[in-house]
Amino acid sequence: MAGLLALLPSAAQAQRKPRSRVNRTSDGVVKSVTVQNLPAYDERWFHPGMYLSFSGSKFNLEQSAYYVGKKWVTANSVISPSLGVGFIADARLGGPESPFILRFAPGVNFQTRSIEFRPSGYPAPDSIVTQNITSTVVQFPVLLKYQSDRRRNSRMYMIAGLNPTLTASNRRSDPLRNVLRAEGSDLTLEYGVGLELFYPLFKLAPELRFSHGLKNLVVPRNDVFNRSLQYMSTNAVTLYINIQN
Repeated sequence: MAGLLALLPSAAQAQRKPRSRVNRTSDGVVKSVTVQNLPAYDERWFHPGMYLSFSGSKFNLEQSAYYVGKKWVTANSVISPSLGVGFIADARLGGPESPFILRFAPGVNFQTRSIEFRPSGYPAPDSIVTQNITSTVVQFPVLLKYQSDRRRNSRMYMIAGLNPTLTASNRRSDPLRNVLRAEGSDLTLEYGVGLELFYPLFKLAPELRFSHGLKNLVVPRNDVFNRSLQYMSTNAVTLYINIQN
């Protein structure tokens, strides 16, 4: 019995050691040796991690009847960069061979989105007034991930789901000039693809994800910029760098 207990730590350590695969030619000559990293990774049902994200986002706009009747300003959304960080909690749905993973990935996104208004009644007819909406957004995405079979130290996956968001703070560098407002909560539809790369101590997964806002973010206000819009939603393309163990 004592001998069996002594063997348990060494057996567990053997599970964590990389497995190697030797590739030979038809006459038995060794061509290459491939080491499989994290061989027991899929035997665990839960995997924590963290991510860093880089986005390009903008507003999808529809001008209002007020604009159509008065012809005050035309609006053009500008693609703006943003940065995000967060945590990952992956839970496998089913047994070790199941390709479905449920992901919860709360995080924080720091973003500034801009709209250029070209007024018709300003001193210079072709002048442009830029309205910036700068905010810190807390995200709570719930996603379903479908992964392919692992091929040595890599595999592909697809991911999709919904992402409720809340604006934690709005920052205005020039409150008298930036008067445009947006709702403090949103719901986006997200989908994308990724590539998982297995290393000896962790898994790295670059992922490209697209998101489309499902809510109208226009806040009714009695100024020329807000009254010129009847619908405003979000669109974004995001590169995620996911790290898990």
